[in-house]
Amino acid sequence: MPPRTSQEAEPAETPAARPALRVAVLADSDTRWKWGALTARRLTAEAAGDGPDARPVEISGLLLRGRATPTPRQLAEVGEVGIDAERVREVTAVEFLHTVRDEGFDLVVLALVGGGVQAMLHGIAALNLPRRPVVVTGYVGVVYEKLADGLLLRHGADVVLANSAHDAERFRAVYEGVGADASAVTEAALPFLGGAPYQPEEGRDTVVFAAQPSVPASRADRTYLLRRLVEHARLHPRREVLLKLRSKPGEHTTHIEELPYQKLAQRLPGGLPPNFRLVYGHMGEVLDRTDLLVTVSSTAALESLHRRIPTAILTDLGVRETLGNHHFVGSGLLTSWDRLDGGTRPRPDAAWVAGQGVAADGSYGTAYDTARAKVTALLDAGQLPPLAPYYTPASAPGYLPGILGRHHLAPDGTPLPGAAAPQEPGRVRGAVRETVRNAARGAYRHGVQRVAPVIRRMGEL
Repeated sequence: MPPRTSQEAEPAETPAARPALRVAVLADSDTRWKWGALTARRLTAEAAGDGPDARPVEISGLLLRGRATPTPRQLAEVGEVGIDAERVREVTAVEFLHTVRDEGFDLVVLALVGGGVQAMLHGIAALNLPRRPVVVTGYVGVVYEKLADGLLLRHGADVVLANSAHDAERFRAVYEGVGADASAVTEAALPFLGGAPYQPEEGRDTVVFAAQPSVPASRADRTYLLRRLVEHARLHPRREVLLKLRSKPGEHTTHIEELPYQKLAQRLPGGLPPNFRLVYGHMGEVLDRTDLLVTVSSTAALESLHRRIPTAILTDLGVRETLGNHHFVGSGLLTSWDRLDGGTRPRPDAAWVAGQGVAADGSYGTAYDTARAKVTALLDAGQLPPLAPYYTPASAPGYLPGILGRHHLAPDGTPLPGAAAPQEPGRVRGAVRETVRNAARGAYRHGVQRVAPVIRRMGEL
């Protein structure tokens, strides 16, 4: 090979590819899986982009085994979250901690109920990793109950996401009120907002009632709402009236559903009118054809407001904390079926909407900028200080051990003896274990949906 002349340029060095950003999302229900997966995507969007600091992002989906572990159908119905459902696997709490120990995640998103978050914080802390992951958590939707309890169980995460300015202010007040560090509270928005702004269509008139698994709880109240919805369909025969359901009988969501509307509808006197239908599917796709969204207090109302779809919050059963519709005081959305039957359409209060994180003004594109910058700074910081939850064996000796024990962890966060699952010795035993788990879930759901209501009715005699 002839030597290079002075005019020949040295070949440009190819920059070394940056290692992948490894993310784990741990969720315990279908809605929290949706929140966690989409939150992970939004927090890592900059890393996965085309900029000079871009790097591959690998997200592992992990479902915490329990009563509300989503089925494959529910995972598919959640919609596009950027993670192949076939790559999502089910784990126990101890198996998850072993995965964190062995796989070297950079970022962990805990999409769990408060007790689950607290257990995982103590469990990760007990691993004593030389370089622990950044830990993020938050809430799926409207926070209308157990505010202090839920927040203190989430304390200790590096980032506690608030879905609105209103929530961020409340979260900080709780932490500061008990003398806890509030710097983790970070304002963002619900990660699953989106879709085209509402545009009425000639000849389309669709009313959607967004059902909730546990609100209201009683048979009488749920039958009342169903009856009024059906009567609304009969009063407006040219209007399409849809009952949007979260799950099919036998499936569980974030909350227990003892009295599925599907079963109540089968017993409704007079049957169902032809313009009334029960629908499942991704909420965003249902909202694509919605002209009025009606609910008691579902987070679907925030999705609807984001798209400027006419939205109504029912007062028929009162405005009560147990229903969650008290959250909408001041919204301008509170109304009743009588008024809706007569043609009333609530008009949202602009100031209230602006404070709720629905970003109907077009600001949604920047809603995660602060959270993303905080996570990036933590990732770049190298070794992070140990996780320090508010609750410790010294500060809550009568509360914390029970929370950790439900996840087979000792008060110091280490696995209890016998909690670590052995390696599966073969497909046969794995299949047997899966069959036993499915049978146990079926028995649990049968107890919730059939046995428990009977016992409750007997107690009322």
